[in-house]
Amino acid sequence: MKHLKLILAALFFLCLANMPYGFYNLVRFVAMIAFAVYAYFYYEKKKDKLAIAFLSLAVLFQPLLPIHLGRILWEIVDVIVAI
Repeated sequence: MKHLKLILAALFFLCLANMPYGFYNLVRFVAMIAFAVYAYFYYEKKKDKLAIAFLSLAVLFQPLLPIHLGRILWEIVDVIVAI
């Protein structure tokens, strides 16, 4: 699980660079899956607040119905989530 956190953080920091649009979709898909896994993991451990936080992040990053925040706001979100 620790490696997954490092991979996600690296992907979010890479989103700060000027990448092709497909890369951002890939990051959103990977992040959605990872955050859903973390939500389930924390739900199983009875840590409901963390489960809700990660489920919220999974919804925010889901690529099916993208939430359009604008580039600058997305960069802020990426940095906060990466940290």
